[in-house]
Amino acid sequence: MNQDEDRSDTVTTDELAEWVREAAQRLTELVSDLDDAQLRPPVLPIVNPLLWEIGHVTWFQEAFVLRGALRELPLVERADALWDSAAIPHDTRWSLHLPSREEMHRYITDVTDRVIDGLWGPWSTRQLRYVTRYTVHHHDMHTEALTYTRQTLAYPPPTLSTIETVDAEQAGPLTGDADIPGGTFLLGADRDTGFVHDNEKWAHPVQVEPFGLARAPVTQAEYAAFVEDGGYRRRELWDVDGWEWRRHAAAEHPVYWQPGRAGWQRRDFDQWVPLEPDRPVSHVCWHEATAYARWAGRRLPTEAEWEAAALAEPDAAGGLKPHKRRFPWGDEPVTTGRANLDWRHMGTADVAAYPEGDSAFGCRQLLGNLWEWTASTFTAYPGFEQDVYRDNSVPSFGSRKVLRGGAWATRARLAHGTIRNYFTPDRRDVLAGFRTAA
Repeated sequence: MNQDEDRSDTVTTDELAEWVREAAQRLTELVSDLDDAQLRPPVLPIVNPLLWEIGHVTWFQEAFVLRGALRELPLVERADALWDSAAIPHDTRWSLHLPSREEMHRYITDVTDRVIDGLWGPWSTRQLRYVTRYTVHHHDMHTEALTYTRQTLAYPPPTLSTIETVDAEQAGPLTGDADIPGGTFLLGADRDTGFVHDNEKWAHPVQVEPFGLARAPVTQAEYAAFVEDGGYRRRELWDVDGWEWRRHAAAEHPVYWQPGRAGWQRRDFDQWVPLEPDRPVSHVCWHEATAYARWAGRRLPTEAEWEAAALAEPDAAGGLKPHKRRFPWGDEPVTTGRANLDWRHMGTADVAAYPEGDSAFGCRQLLGNLWEWTASTFTAYPGFEQDVYRDNSVPSFGSRKVLRGGAWATRARLAHGTIRNYFTPDRRDVLAGFRTAA
């Protein structure tokens, strides 16, 4: 632990213990309705066997909290040989002799109970609480992944006991650009903002030129116009890598779309539904996003531009204030009226929904609904400080593109303005859309 990790200790022990128990419950519920065959789907490069994944997430918490911080002995023989993602090749995970569903449930319960006992025990320290919170957010990232894995595999949507889903807000379109002034902007997390991951460390000055950013993400209707204008067949709209990807993938439209008698349809988990014209286009990769932007005569924003539009405030002289918000709307915490997070709608809402979450410049849904692709490659910030888990960021530097903002299946306790996500530019299974810059 480095000296700055003490600053992440911003939740009480009782709150953190409840997070541990709730995260384990969510992990279990996301697979509890699936049969044994569904828990071991066919080998795909973009998914894990679901039975393996819930074991990996639980092993991670045991390894870092129980075995690492509390020096306990392993609970499962050969656990590292089963669930250490850094040591086990992806395709090998299908051939492992994994514990049964019942044994896995006992393992999850045992790890959860022991972690909570440790938080309330005599050896509870800031280091223990930091590492425990780190593993809770590891759960959070994997439960989002399990959600879109169900979409990938055409499984039905999950039923979550602690989430009361409501109908998605229908608020129509939102057009036009917000004008973002130029100036010096501090990109990244401040040292006093609470828990952040290593790839957000630390705030450093960057120069941002004035630019215009769409107030809302690209909608399904807008993207359909690109498809119908031959966007996937027009070579001039794609860079070399993007065109090669399109040819290899035989992509003619978004992965979960199909033409129907009454127009385009999209697959929502296991059901085909008509396009929702005013909801953001989802499940598009970085190559598709950049091709659309060229077709529209625009571009993707850089990561610095995206964060400036989300968190900066204008000053009286027409520049940017030195102060930066923690969230687009200010420093107040997330509420259900400000962002579509935590599976609230079990999907996206219209791009004009959630006006309470607007940034200082009038950009909407810069937190929640969908992750948004940026033009930037994922790299370390100056002064990068590695977290307890090296593989969280370091192996991905230089090979992935940055996404920002969080999605409808992102946990509110994880989402904040400087959080960075990162995937290879060909991934279109993730909960990702985009907005364009002028």
